[in-house]
Amino acid sequence: MREIEKINHTGEVPVMEPQRQFYFMDLAKQYVTQISRKKGRPLTFHVTTFGCQMNARDSEKLCGILETVGFEEADSEEADFVIYNTCTVRENANNKVYGRLGYLSGFKKKNKDMMIALCGCMMQEPEVVEKLKQSYRFVDLVFGTHNIFKFAELLVRCFEEQKMVIDIWDDTKEIVEELPVERKYSFKSGVNIMFGCNNFCSYCIVPYVRGRERSRKPQDIIREIEKLVADGVVEVMLLGQNVNSYGKNLDTPVTFAQLLQEVEKIEGLERIRFMTSHPKDLSDELIEVMKNSKKICRHLHLPLQSGSSRVLKEMNRHYDKEHYLALVEKIKKAMPDLAITTDIIVGFPGETEEDFLETMDVVRQVEYDSAFTFIYSKRTGTPAAKMENQIPEDVIKDRFDRLLKLVQDISAKKAGALTGSVQDVLIEELDEQQEGLVTGRLSNNSVVHLPGDVSMIGTIVPVHLKECKGFYYMGEVAE
Repeated sequence: MREIEKINHTGEVPVMEPQRQFYFMDLAKQYVTQISRKKGRPLTFHVTTFGCQMNARDSEKLCGILETVGFEEADSEEADFVIYNTCTVRENANNKVYGRLGYLSGFKKKNKDMMIALCGCMMQEPEVVEKLKQSYRFVDLVFGTHNIFKFAELLVRCFEEQKMVIDIWDDTKEIVEELPVERKYSFKSGVNIMFGCNNFCSYCIVPYVRGRERSRKPQDIIREIEKLVADGVVEVMLLGQNVNSYGKNLDTPVTFAQLLQEVEKIEGLERIRFMTSHPKDLSDELIEVMKNSKKICRHLHLPLQSGSSRVLKEMNRHYDKEHYLALVEKIKKAMPDLAITTDIIVGFPGETEEDFLETMDVVRQVEYDSAFTFIYSKRTGTPAAKMENQIPEDVIKDRFDRLLKLVQDISAKKAGALTGSVQDVLIEELDEQQEGLVTGRLSNNSVVHLPGDVSMIGTIVPVHLKECKGFYYMGEVAE
């Protein structure tokens, strides 16, 4: 147990956010300083992120607060404070976290001052919290998706109460702005434009753990992006479970297309990406704005999930095969150079061979640049988990393999369309495989490797695409 001298709180604790959290950040910093002096070294932290880009952005916020209160980031989990930001889209993700916790308990036995925190979607499940209380008492802090902004306050409670702190909210309408963020990349950043989801797809746990849709005010989004650009960011990724329904719950409704037009006006911003788009809400207005934009990247992720209208109805997706294909045709007509990627689930309960062939038919017609293919995973707490006619594993594997081959064949056929041309590439990192090369991305999200050095990272350079190697290009800076 940590030996901490309790710090007297001075003055009234602010009620309003974010002032309240800055008050607790100051208190937390005093505790961190006290422990650091006793140890004779700075305290360290390590955050492990499971799941989607929404979680990755949340982790950047956690890192920002930890650095503000005096922690230094460590490369490994042998740190003074370890946080697992969890995902619960698939049940095996939960098991992975439990396994990692067992691994952490060994570190905690060696370091009595070590703290362990769990947050994210998995913590919104009551049975998970109950299991932690029963079997993982060495965890110090448990909080969910709705109150991540309270992290500094919860951290102070951990220091002062010296016992497991659990703070889970069922839902919230609150959005707290202006808290510290430590970005992973200096030149690009995710930006939350909304939180939660109202769609309730029958296989998906997200609405239950992320809550109902709530949109940030457009002026707050614009102000955040302007600050990011002033700090060197050239590309933003606008994030939401369904960006196409952005703005519907605002006092003065704003469409996603209108928000994009305002983001486009920000001087110094070079590229705009967004995800994820739900087909049922993708408007003609958005297609027109994308078509005429100089900054929106030529890439659209448009989840299909299934090509069978019958299965789509069971999935509660609110569109059918014909609607999806008509939408893709409209998009391609407006933007022939657009790369389209997708998500597909194989083996949804009751899926017949005929249903699966409908999916294959859509893949052939659309000719996706790439696709994320998933085997259906029964998710406790979703309607689909209670459905009869769960598909046998051998049938699912056969269908999955056939789908994957088709997707890869089409991707290989489409790859290399830009060979010989000069395209702008955002250089993102040193090549992990070969010294002397850097790696970047085209507007359409294709990967490019080319000769270069660390000074090029974060810059957009014209690159001659010399050769396509299947799923990436080899290039060189254009003369």
